[in-house]
Amino acid sequence: MDSHGCSNSLREEEIDVVAMAVTVIVVNTMGDKESSSRDMLMRLRQRRALLQSVAGAPDCAATCEAVVQLCAALTYGVFPRQTPRWWIKRRTGGTCEDLRLRDDATDEYFRQKLRMSTGMFNHIVATCAAYMEKKVTHYRMPLPVEQLIAFALYRWASGETYESGTSAFGIGRATGLQAVHDFTSALLQAYPDAIKWPMGRRRAQILRAFREKGFPNCFGAIVCTHIYIDKPASAPSDNYYDRKQKFSVQAQVVVDLDLRILDVHVGYPGSVHDVRLLHNSQLFRRAESGELFDATPENLPHGVVTRGYLLGDNGYPVACPWIVSPYGGIDQGADKERFDTRQKVARGCVERAFGRLKCMWRLFLRTCIARRTCSHPSTFA
Repeated sequence: MDSHGCSNSLREEEIDVVAMAVTVIVVNTMGDKESSSRDMLMRLRQRRALLQSVAGAPDCAATCEAVVQLCAALTYGVFPRQTPRWWIKRRTGGTCEDLRLRDDATDEYFRQKLRMSTGMFNHIVATCAAYMEKKVTHYRMPLPVEQLIAFALYRWASGETYESGTSAFGIGRATGLQAVHDFTSALLQAYPDAIKWPMGRRRAQILRAFREKGFPNCFGAIVCTHIYIDKPASAPSDNYYDRKQKFSVQAQVVVDLDLRILDVHVGYPGSVHDVRLLHNSQLFRRAESGELFDATPENLPHGVVTRGYLLGDNGYPVACPWIVSPYGGIDQGADKERFDTRQKVARGCVERAFGRLKCMWRLFLRTCIARRTCSHPSTFA
């Protein structure tokens, strides 16, 4: 406004321009937030009063005052922002609606709820969509694939029950069960080589890393862990009752120093010993046939020549030539104690991998229904 040319009043064209600008601001700042009918009616009245005060302002001072009131109203939340500040806690229609927003707080919200960034989530959706898309029928439109994938990831990340999780995503319990099963199958088909034995440059990096730890020709560390489940209804419950007095299934995992999983074998009941699980795994058959450990022969102390091995705990047999276990015992010499310490430090990568896995996906820390997992062991992979 030019205070010299128009000190007391504005021309009609200028008033119309100000009113139009205010209207644009109001329309752009109006969000689609759900609220009660009383709050909505009150906000509509406040908006109408502000617009009328700007449009009917007779002079320059009144128009400026109305614009100042409008800015104050925007500041105090009369008109909700389309993109809320990152420090403001969301109050919307639920987890599913929050994940649909595309503003400056969405990426952090994805990491909190789904344990991944928005870009990673979009990549998974684009990869798995072809395996999860449903046909459009005459009865109803299928749910969006991103909604089903988001629910499955939220279920794994939070460990909540199906009742509480499905209510946050606006779907039924049966739909949630089917979504988790379909997404698991889609992951196994879309990423068939996500877990594989290292080859080429990757294998050379792993061998070099373990050599620096004092274990030449070492390919990784192996250990078993328990994944807790509910009491199975379609199998003898005593088989799944482990030594910790819980129902579980066993998971045998091989991990490198970068906490990457190289091999996994899962699905056997929790009462099964680690050695029996090893002998029934594909890893054992491939290792015995000489398919896995094919590095350059390395001369170790005491005349031992090896082409590759894994680090394991005392639960594995000493007679297995490709698993190196600690000596153990109480009265140890200095050399044996030093070896056990270094072996334990190097083998700690698999424990850290399990810790990160179970902290990231909280479902592994709690019980989960085993109706589907007992018939398809790779579901836990």
